[in-house]
Amino acid sequence: MAPLTGVLCRRHHLSVLLAGAAASYEFQAETKKLLDIVARSLYSEKEVFIRELISNGSDALEKMRHQLISEGKVLLDLEIHLQTDPTKGTLIIQDTGIGMTREELVSNLGTIARSGSKAFLETLQNKEEAGSKIIGQFGVGFYSAFMVADQVEVFSQSAQPGAPGCYWRSDGSGMFEISEASGVRTGTKIILHLKEDCKEFATEERVKAVITKYSNFISFPLYLNGKRTNTLQALWTMDPKEVGEEQHQEFYRFIAQAYDEPRYTLHYKTDAPLNICSIFYVPGMKPSMLDISRELDSSVALYSRKVLILTKASDILPKWLRFLKGVVDSEDIPLNLSRELLQESALLSWQGSWLPSSSRLETMALEWSLLVKQVGCEFTLSSPGSELWWLLKEDIAKLLRYESSALPVGQLTSLTEYASRMPAGSRNIYYLCAPNRHLAEASPYYEAMKKKDAEVLFCYEQFDELTLLHLREFDKKKLISVETDIVVDHYKEEKFEESRPAEEHLSSQDAEGLLAWMRNALGSRVAAIKVTPRLDTHPAMITVLEMGAARHFLRMQQLAKTTEERAQILQPTLEINTGHPLIKKLSQLRTDHPDLAQMLLDQIYDNAMIAAGLNDDPRPMVNRLNSLLSKALEKY
Repeated sequence: MAPLTGVLCRRHHLSVLLAGAAASYEFQAETKKLLDIVARSLYSEKEVFIRELISNGSDALEKMRHQLISEGKVLLDLEIHLQTDPTKGTLIIQDTGIGMTREELVSNLGTIARSGSKAFLETLQNKEEAGSKIIGQFGVGFYSAFMVADQVEVFSQSAQPGAPGCYWRSDGSGMFEISEASGVRTGTKIILHLKEDCKEFATEERVKAVITKYSNFISFPLYLNGKRTNTLQALWTMDPKEVGEEQHQEFYRFIAQAYDEPRYTLHYKTDAPLNICSIFYVPGMKPSMLDISRELDSSVALYSRKVLILTKASDILPKWLRFLKGVVDSEDIPLNLSRELLQESALLSWQGSWLPSSSRLETMALEWSLLVKQVGCEFTLSSPGSELWWLLKEDIAKLLRYESSALPVGQLTSLTEYASRMPAGSRNIYYLCAPNRHLAEASPYYEAMKKKDAEVLFCYEQFDELTLLHLREFDKKKLISVETDIVVDHYKEEKFEESRPAEEHLSSQDAEGLLAWMRNALGSRVAAIKVTPRLDTHPAMITVLEMGAARHFLRMQQLAKTTEERAQILQPTLEINTGHPLIKKLSQLRTDHPDLAQMLLDQIYDNAMIAAGLNDDPRPMVNRLNSLLSKALEKY
């Protein structure tokens, strides 16, 4: 660097007199090597230098505020200004804070890993008074400027009475110069002469995006080219009673980058055993099955003293709460030098104990039934088999609520309440998944379960079924879908009485003949065809071992477009009711009108597949239905 002599500096709209020759210094603490690490290797993203310099400015403002309050003086305009100049390729960051003397410039900017903020904390008699508002914990943030600048200039005027203004300059090569300067405003101004490949940071749009991402919630006004940028409040630091619904909506849309409104809000603050301020939102938009099934990153941001540390803090909450949007801010986060990575921390173990008391959870289950269902699904899909999963699965299962065949429409019941109503000796909790109560009660599977006179839970969401499939048992009782139970009964060769007299059914000979014809007519679409005594009003039903898992597999994989391909995967059994008029008519038509019998059989099969939830596209059967309707009207 060329030495400085007494000159009038008018660059960057300054009118500062540099007095006398500049004194040269060498960085301490193996400076050249360490400075190279800080400037080139410590941070994962170059843009964080803006966060670091703004955080340093915020620290200086907090020190000034503390000093003015301690001395009983009127608070001045405490603010931070950034100025971009794409023509000159410079970025200026200026604060009206405490400023630095010559000695402090040498100490704070000349010694890497010395923290002025940390030293300030140590001098406070009452650390709690200002400790929570000092962001910097390491003295390396300033040097992040050399990631993007080939020369950095600093003008600083200390608030100490009689202290002269100072000018500091370095190109990051291992040396820096300091000289006195007059006409410097109280505070610190940093001028970055950006490298050719970093000139993007001399544009307003780029700098504004970085401020919004990292520093949007600092405690002091932040201006970019004369316009205030940090207008949102850090709601998580406020008293929950003071935050209105509109504020929550605006804040949610900002952090979630969404346009809907939060369905639920949890504003959580505690100071023991850790100091934590947080806000969590459940999105108003219900996630699709694809969203739930695929691997998604955390949507919770981690802040330390209102400064963003991680945009996706995956270790803060359990994986099964990944759908939550929100913010966690803690003063107890032990950061590494770059303020980017968490070291081993008690905060990470917080995820195992964040839930409220069991009584509060029971209340939440009643108030937030949709949330609880989503929690249950996310929980069971996140990491089944893990230690945390086994630890919490019973507690989560207690929160689930469903309608029941034993209760009126709209009344929900828990698995615990279901278990309390079970007859002595019963070991199974039965459930049936259907789009709604009407379709559930009209299902052939529910009709088949009536023979057992067992209570059945009705599940109306796809992720309800997935949740129960993964849980498998509750309170040492098996969770079994009625479709699976029907198959299991066949293996057990369990007997059920016919509800119709024998004369109302096909004879054994006719039934055998019909089954043989149906096997030939359906071909590879079925693995087997049986007569069932468990149906009354339905002509047939499809049974598949683990029907729920089969439905989910087909839905997620988007496989098996044809009925034959589906059958090859599912190996379905078609069970027929030989006392139903359609089945008896089919037995007659197979000899008298084979073409019409084939159409009728195809329709009965497709109807059974639809009732089983294994056929999502009924359009191919439209032409057949029209033909059947035409045949039915031929006599009229």
